[in-house]
Amino acid sequence: MSIETDELEDSSAPLIEHLAELRTRLIYSVLAFITGMVICFTVWNPIFNFLTQPLCDALAQRGQLGDCGLILIKLQEGFFVAISISLLGGLCLSFPFIAYQMWRFVAPGLYRKEKNAFLPFLVASPLMFALGASFAFYVVTPLAFDFFLGFQQPGSVISEAGPEGTGIAGIAFQGSAQEYLSLTIKFIVAFGLCFQLPVLLTLMGKAGLVSSAGLKAVRKYAVVGILVLAALVTPPDVITQVILFVVVYGLYEISIFLVARVERKREAELRAQGLWFDEEEDEDLEAAETGRKDD
Repeated sequence: MSIETDELEDSSAPLIEHLAELRTRLIYSVLAFITGMVICFTVWNPIFNFLTQPLCDALAQRGQLGDCGLILIKLQEGFFVAISISLLGGLCLSFPFIAYQMWRFVAPGLYRKEKNAFLPFLVASPLMFALGASFAFYVVTPLAFDFFLGFQQPGSVISEAGPEGTGIAGIAFQGSAQEYLSLTIKFIVAFGLCFQLPVLLTLMGKAGLVSSAGLKAVRKYAVVGILVLAALVTPPDVITQVILFVVVYGLYEISIFLVARVERKREAELRAQGLWFDEEEDEDLEAAETGRKDD
């Protein structure tokens, strides 16, 4: 392979041209986000119906078929619900284009090997986020909503048989549309970000910032950190917190495996090039040399 193929691409433009290119990329990204937001605003009702499906299913399982409705506590709340859905949907629609613009700006400053190493992580990141968001929406939210709805209780009409009368106050769910949407988005974003852990740690391992041995050494601290994270980003119910802890800790163990795989691959490449130096082998050689001198 010639040296020219592994050199930086032609990028001798002065700083002002790089800033102009960055501005252009940012403008394109903002326009894509606004376009996606406008598209989602025009169809926010079907999106809202989709996001409320776990709640309707949980209510249907409890026999509350006619109660699948959310209320607007404030006059402007419906508008802000539509805006929140538009923001989230616009970001999801425009993210591939925004990521492409980021790549176009960064790629000219990377070596060919760096491009080949970084590009898979750029593709894996949105896929892992989508996987985490899907897991939150289809697995976690139904369990969480079923848990929360379990605190309802039916009321009874006051009986006139006794002198004082008897009755039970009912507890019925009448949720705010904005609060429900905020909780659902919190679930989706939290699990989507947590699923980035293998991508982030593997990329750091490829850059030499972390090692599999180091990740194993801090495993007990990682457990504590994951427990704190589960308590912060999930509602105060044990089921959701346990699910998040098990998932994130599993991702942490997967990250250790992936980082170790990256290290083995790097070691094999360096050994093939004759650039790998094993500390144990060096110590054995030094001991052998010392023994020869003593003799």
